[in-house]
Amino acid sequence: MSKQHEIAVIGGDGVGPEVTEAALAVLEATGAPFNFTHYQAGDGTLEATGVALPQETLDGAMKSEAVLFGAAGACAAQVILRLRAELKAWANLRPSKAYQGVPCLRPETDMMIVRENSEGMYFGGEDEPEPGKATATRIITDHASYRIARCAFEFAIQAGYGKVTAVHKVNVLKKTDTVFLEACRRAAKEFPQVAYEEALVDSVAMRMVLKPEDFQVIVTTNLFGDILSDLAAGLIGGLGMCPSANLGDGPALFEPVHGTAPDIAGQGKANPTAAILCAAMLLRHLGYTDKADAVEAAVAACLAQGQTTGDLGGPLGTMGMAQAVIERLGE
Repeated sequence: MSKQHEIAVIGGDGVGPEVTEAALAVLEATGAPFNFTHYQAGDGTLEATGVALPQETLDGAMKSEAVLFGAAGACAAQVILRLRAELKAWANLRPSKAYQGVPCLRPETDMMIVRENSEGMYFGGEDEPEPGKATATRIITDHASYRIARCAFEFAIQAGYGKVTAVHKVNVLKKTDTVFLEACRRAAKEFPQVAYEEALVDSVAMRMVLKPEDFQVIVTTNLFGDILSDLAAGLIGGLGMCPSANLGDGPALFEPVHGTAPDIAGQGKANPTAAILCAAMLLRHLGYTDKADAVEAAVAACLAQGQTTGDLGGPLGTMGMAQAVIERLGE
């Protein structure tokens, strides 16, 4: 009998539970040996219990092999940021791939942004030494930079990409980005089969819009990765098309990067594409490559033939699209 993989499911707020339900239906249809346990977190949980991320939920996530998350509302920092920290998920992988049938700015886009998740501007802390003056500290270490660079190169090889671009602002942030780039260069020497380049973040933002095919795998620091990944999402039709994986030393955390969409929550209208693609990333992470390929191919086929939700001009609801994906899994 195949080993049962323990998966913690946290639907969260707004449309989160709905798109997560769609992703679970697809996962179950693949036949992978998963055991799903549901936990609560988010704005509703905060209102009901006084805690946005209950200890029971955190404990469940910690003892699982992977976490499938839906969406976080106003208390996102208390939920998703803490989960990433507690799970020691120091790498954030954000694919941006254009699909046939989805109106978008740049249909040639196919890139992965590998973002350092544990330091940078978001984790150095802020201070207000006097009224009208505030400071923010940027922390960059060789250890974290080398670790994320190796992650980017390893992913490139695994996914068949041929180039990694290290994105920085060393002409201004001379000390911190020198640390980052020196670590990236050291990692690059270990992967001579992958082309390596460096580029300033502002030039990358322009090039992504003008010629996104220039980029395959981008590795960068936390703030730059946060901004560029949303820019990349804009090239392919929006955040509703974007899954993500948070990887590191503990259980992996998979989450669609869209918001809670409270205006359509509970109506069965939410686009589950990103959540279903998260399911594919989860399958791949746990070694079910063929099943991951099948899910991604089924999603692509549905999108190409208009079997989508209303936001993409299709006739289906959330679970209707999930069922359409399931029906195509064997093709």
